[in-house]
Amino acid sequence: MPLVTTKDMMQDAYNNHYAIGAFGAHNLEIIKSVIAGAEAEGSPVILQTTSSTYQYAGMPYMIAMVKAAAEQAKVPVALHLDHGESFRVVMECLRAGYTSVMIDGSKLPFEDNVALVKQVVEAASSIGVPVEAELGTIGGVEDDLVVEDSMAMFTDPVMARDFVQQTGIDSLAPAFGTAHGAYKKEPELQFGLLEQINSEVSVPLVMHGASGVPEDSVREALHYGIAKVNFSTELKDLFAEELRTFFKQHPEENDPRKYFLPAREAVTELVKTKIRMLQA
Repeated sequence: MPLVTTKDMMQDAYNNHYAIGAFGAHNLEIIKSVIAGAEAEGSPVILQTTSSTYQYAGMPYMIAMVKAAAEQAKVPVALHLDHGESFRVVMECLRAGYTSVMIDGSKLPFEDNVALVKQVVEAASSIGVPVEAELGTIGGVEDDLVVEDSMAMFTDPVMARDFVQQTGIDSLAPAFGTAHGAYKKEPELQFGLLEQINSEVSVPLVMHGASGVPEDSVREALHYGIAKVNFSTELKDLFAEELRTFFKQHPEENDPRKYFLPAREAVTELVKTKIRMLQA
């Protein structure tokens, strides 16, 4: 089927207290792995890229790969821009065919963040594409995005209410203790804060930095409005680990049809596990 937007799938997840898995689409092998995992679980799925990912692959290649995957998939597939850093980048992705976008103005003062997000919402809503935005600052490393722990800042619930009302966004990524990249220790998620944020806003919430968060913590967050959960680091780590293992065992192998296969199968199993974790 053609690519779909995240609007309906996330609203259903929000209404029924489960979440949609959003997985980093780093290359063709991982894209195929994610789709295979989603099909096995009968779940809609979100493939997402940062701007550095599509720049690496080349926008025409990225769009063509994901569209081909979606057209052959037995489940709904959306293509989401993660952490769009400017209005220009978001427009580039909208013109190319992304069906969901995130504009990240979280480092800006509140008023400037609102102004930027409103501009994106106006453009995206005119073609039926939903918009995600971030309030507060989620720490860690996500491709070219680096936020030191000292600069991370939790989301204020009242400001979140005003932010959603003023911008008209479709989903909100709050900062409540998660971080991008690998965790140095188990994260201390602020579920009381997340509950307050959820009580103040009426849109689906998004958990960033879920790689490495314990299953019980992810499932707890589903009670407080989390309807989309992002995974990227775990996929990359596992894919690389499987490649290293393969080449240790088969140092002379040069056929990508052989050495990519165990990595693909491992990522598919991981995706299946994550999707089951997100069910109500």
